[in-house]
Amino acid sequence: MSRVQFEELLDASCHFGHLKRKWNPAMAPYIFMEKNGIHIIDLHKTVEKVDQAAEGAKSIARSGRKILFVATKKQAKETVASMVKEVNMPYVTERWPGGMLTNFFTIRKAVKKMSDIDRLIESPQFQNISKRERLQISRERAKLEKNLGSISDLSRLPAAVFIVDIMKEHIALAEARKLAIPTFAIVDTNSDPRLVDFPIPANDDASKSIAVILKAICDAIREGQAEREMNKDRMEEEMAEMNAENEGEERENDDREGGRRRRVSRKNNE
Repeated sequence: MSRVQFEELLDASCHFGHLKRKWNPAMAPYIFMEKNGIHIIDLHKTVEKVDQAAEGAKSIARSGRKILFVATKKQAKETVASMVKEVNMPYVTERWPGGMLTNFFTIRKAVKKMSDIDRLIESPQFQNISKRERLQISRERAKLEKNLGSISDLSRLPAAVFIVDIMKEHIALAEARKLAIPTFAIVDTNSDPRLVDFPIPANDDASKSIAVILKAICDAIREGQAEREMNKDRMEEEMAEMNAENEGEERENDDREGGRRRRVSRKNNE
């Protein structure tokens, strides 16, 4: 069964593209028709691409790796933040910090600085510094939290990047491509889908359109995480059974060895 239904996409206005004069010819395979100067996206192709992207996201989640979501446009920020937070994935909804991926070590230093400030605030010596310095530290902490708080748990480069609007987030896309990190993206009729590993042709400006596609991806991630937990529990059970069997065999061997020694001892005494 498909992750999304044709009717869902239609109701969410996923089929509305950009004006014909703004189109990218590479999107031609995903365009159904033109109406009143606006390109209409083929939602049958969208359903197919959502399914492919969802399976890819599920596979990554099952392996325990992270997908970084990027959406700094106003229509997508709140939707991405709320949905992605529920599946415990990192996201960027404020300004994309240049070098976020290509200079990841420096970004990690900034995140560590945020943790250091937290420890300082909680320590008794924070009250011993001047009020002005405390205010400066608090402001710096708030700025770091706004820009990097959502990626504080990202200890290594993500396994993939999901982008809403590759035209707006072209720097994020360029960094991911430079590092050969797989990319997922909602691509509108003004975008080049060839730049993305898992393109999803759809309206990337309407909040409803973004939400319905993002929900399908997040549901797939949830499934992957649930399967990972099930596999983990199954492995633990199998390990426990193997350990119990090994202990049983060891006891059996010890009993046999003990019996042999007793027989030898009796024979020697005779």
